[in-house]
Amino acid sequence: MILVAIMLPVLVGFALLAIDMSRAYGLHNDLQKGVDALALATAAELDGRSDSITRANLAASTLLTEQKTKFSTVGDHTLALSDVTIRYLTGIPASDDTRLDASGVDSNGVTWASTDPKAVSFSLVTVNASGLTDGAGAFATIFPASFIGSNDTMDIRPQAVAGFKQSICETIPLFMCNPFETKDPSTSKTIQQAFASGDTYGREFRILKAGNSPGPGNFGLLDNNLTSLRDAIAMGTAGTCYSRDAITTKTGVTLGSVNTGLNTRFDLYSGSLSKNMKDWAYRPSSNVRKGQKTGCTKYDPVVDNTALPLPPGTNYVDANGMSDKIAAQNFWTSYWSVNHGTAYPNVPSATNPTGSKTAPASRYDVYQYEISKGLVGDKSKAPTKETGTPSCYKGDNPTPDPDRRLLNMAIVDCYANTAKINGHIAIKPDGYASVFVNTPIQKQDNTKDPDDPSAGEKPISLEIVDVDGGFANNTLVDKAFRNEAQLYR
Repeated sequence: MILVAIMLPVLVGFALLAIDMSRAYGLHNDLQKGVDALALATAAELDGRSDSITRANLAASTLLTEQKTKFSTVGDHTLALSDVTIRYLTGIPASDDTRLDASGVDSNGVTWASTDPKAVSFSLVTVNASGLTDGAGAFATIFPASFIGSNDTMDIRPQAVAGFKQSICETIPLFMCNPFETKDPSTSKTIQQAFASGDTYGREFRILKAGNSPGPGNFGLLDNNLTSLRDAIAMGTAGTCYSRDAITTKTGVTLGSVNTGLNTRFDLYSGSLSKNMKDWAYRPSSNVRKGQKTGCTKYDPVVDNTALPLPPGTNYVDANGMSDKIAAQNFWTSYWSVNHGTAYPNVPSATNPTGSKTAPASRYDVYQYEISKGLVGDKSKAPTKETGTPSCYKGDNPTPDPDRRLLNMAIVDCYANTAKINGHIAIKPDGYASVFVNTPIQKQDNTKDPDDPSAGEKPISLEIVDVDGGFANNTLVDKAFRNEAQLYR
């Protein structure tokens, strides 16, 4: 009986301890799931735009509304923002063994927290300790000896880190060297900076295949598992998704494959692509005006000026692969009078990133104006009488959206990454751009067959319509990027 009298309190104590441990584990598990969800919800808003932190804070407030913890103390605890500390980070330590405190400072003293909405991409959420009143992690034990001696209360404080990343799937497997990069980093601009300041608007950019010394005016191939580069370029897909933060280049760019693929967007089908003239995936743009009278296989513009393609830029410089911006409205006088037979109407500069609508319109804005005003069918001067309506494609009528003359392309600082490009090592792109193809690509020797590699290739002529990041018009980000948030800790 004495033994029973001694052991009974011990057994009761162990039972209470087991109950406390089970309750504590349950609270920790539920709180961990909660901070995981909160970290994911806030990280999902950290897309580099100027309002990203504002949106992240709103997501946190919304998620915490009317949420409670149960069975941890007497009564329920209604969650509030004061129960957690949320910090937004520019990065995280490489090793999970390096601890982060609630303020975003790691155990080595490095501060990762920032209030710059364009710089942060991680969310750190930590449950706060209780103050004068119980917090979210407050836990009242049944047995006073539970875990912490004679104290019958304790705090459970889980932590979570989630990060935001973007990938782009609707893109061709090409990169373009940043035309605003110089060999002096102090004078270089990112593609986003150049776009925001209006430096890209109305400029013609020309790109050729990169050699061993890539730089502005060059393009190259991204790593892919394609069986036909020509078909991928024609359809506008790489067959894979690329990270916004890391891409790998690949050798073997065949200019003929790239260019014949691009030319399908202008109603030109050469070689093996001729069998796809009814295939919707290979359809042309709804506006293919290019200064050509006849022909479905090669680009061969007329020379009598009775039909004109979108005009090239002035003062083109090979060293940086771009022309001057369009300086005056009369840049468009000949194009408009030849192709439409009327005076140029001063088309608005609708996509000008500076917001000005009175600057001379870009080629893309003129092209879009022709579509929106129903001018694609206008005939140019005789004897050519060209219209912008596709005539070679035999499938269903192409639609203006999605626009077949717009391509999404990675932008790379080629001077800074020459060794990595040549060594096919993963590099971080300067960004991504939505580019407009101005004209079909012509051969150096246009008497030869379009698929003849000895014919030589002229550059691809482009305009930059939008970019990713906080300075963008957001047409590229909203349509082409896939946003993902994932837990890291």
